[in-house]
Amino acid sequence: MPEYYADVIVDVTHEKLDKSFQYRVPASLAESLQIGDCVVVPFGGGNRQIKGYVVGLHTHCDFAPEKTKSLLGKAKGEVEIEERSIRLAAWIRENYGGTMIQALKTVLPVKQSVKALEKRFVVAKLTQEELRALLAQAMQKHQVAKARLLEALLEQATLPLPLVTGKLSVSTATLESMERAGILGISTQTTLRNPISTQIKQGVTQNPVRLSSEQQTIVDRVLADYDQGHPGGYLVHGITGSGKTLVYITMIREMVKRGKQAIFLIPEIALTYQTLVRFYEAFGDRVSVMNSTLSPGEKYDQMKRAKEGDLDVIIGPRSALFTPFPNLGLIVLDEEHESSYKSESTPKYHARETAMELARLSQASLVLGSATPSLEAYFAAKTGKLTLFHLTKRLTGGSLPKATIVDLRRELREGNRSIFSRRLQQLMQERLEKQEQIMLFLNRRGYAGFLSCRSCGEILKCPHCDVSLSEHQGGILKCHYCGYQRPKDKVCPKCGSKYIGG
Repeated sequence: MPEYYADVIVDVTHEKLDKSFQYRVPASLAESLQIGDCVVVPFGGGNRQIKGYVVGLHTHCDFAPEKTKSLLGKAKGEVEIEERSIRLAAWIRENYGGTMIQALKTVLPVKQSVKALEKRFVVAKLTQEELRALLAQAMQKHQVAKARLLEALLEQATLPLPLVTGKLSVSTATLESMERAGILGISTQTTLRNPISTQIKQGVTQNPVRLSSEQQTIVDRVLADYDQGHPGGYLVHGITGSGKTLVYITMIREMVKRGKQAIFLIPEIALTYQTLVRFYEAFGDRVSVMNSTLSPGEKYDQMKRAKEGDLDVIIGPRSALFTPFPNLGLIVLDEEHESSYKSESTPKYHARETAMELARLSQASLVLGSATPSLEAYFAAKTGKLTLFHLTKRLTGGSLPKATIVDLRRELREGNRSIFSRRLQQLMQERLEKQEQIMLFLNRRGYAGFLSCRSCGEILKCPHCDVSLSEHQGGILKCHYCGYQRPKDKVCPKCGSKYIGG
């Protein structure tokens, strides 16, 4: 048997160690070791041992074989990483910085294996007649606990162990005694944790809905491209209430019929419940969630269900993107413009671009949806990188509210020194005369986050960082990046106007 050598990324977050190290694969691991396995390796001087991930396997050694150390074994309880995820991690590291080990831990939704959830049951081993005879004996001997259990087993041959030891107050000693006598047995059933509550399941009803012509056009195009072997990227620009979610569900349902799986990303965990209710209507127990509110056991079980093909759809925020589906066919990013799709921790990846790469690696379709698409997504659609669709009609009828944009610089030149435009003042006056109410929204609370000239639009910026200065108490302007500060300008440094405000 030829000797094997493994390229290992060690679990050390340091730029100087951001590379793979080669180790000899011992004969005991030669047949079982795979790319993505978590292993224990000797590292550095002394007896130091650390974990790492196998990112390559070879029959040749790039260094002197006699100086190459051997793997110490597989790490116990660690989760392996698929080869596709390793390629995605390499892409994240290349595009967003950070080290390879940081990228690998990012694409690994669950890092530790968790023991399966076990449920234990008490099972009767005797016939009804034999149980009745034993019950009579127990009552004669005043064996109260034994009699309670026998009565329960006469009503139901299998009982949950917590019910027996809890509500029935049967001691472990009594159970062991009855088990030795062959009256009952203790069985163990392994189950996977399901984070979807029974309340969601019970509250779901089937409501078939027919697609509009605009919606059907989108579904037909996405599926046709996929069936022809050319899965692409798509941007659905749909007004609020136009039925984007219905389009997503229909596409996912068709992908499931083709034996594929789907990832549905939402910007916030708070949206999970309302989204899950709609998806449960279509997919039942074949849909689940992945987010930070789940316990380690629930996360591990959802990953396992996805890997083994027991799930068709996973719903969650950006971390759900790394669910290890073996037959991924569709990725959907709802409200793709939301800033929460951008990670704040290293590596600071953006779920939108990362989803594009994952779709490419998986030969899957990618659908972005929003009522207000981001500039990046809209530019990609206009330049042909994404296919653009429009949903212009609300399913419930009605039209969008009319919006008016007013240039306050022009109004200032025309003599209006109020913070309200003439049009807004007119509309407010009309509503007040009708004894109606008004809501005015400000973009922030407290002092101004930036100051601008109302005459020319010039924004006061930090001379070092080129970011806007914020106004603080005492008329001080501060830069929140470098700490630069100066008194508030009394006139605009560009046009000399005295009308400067937040």
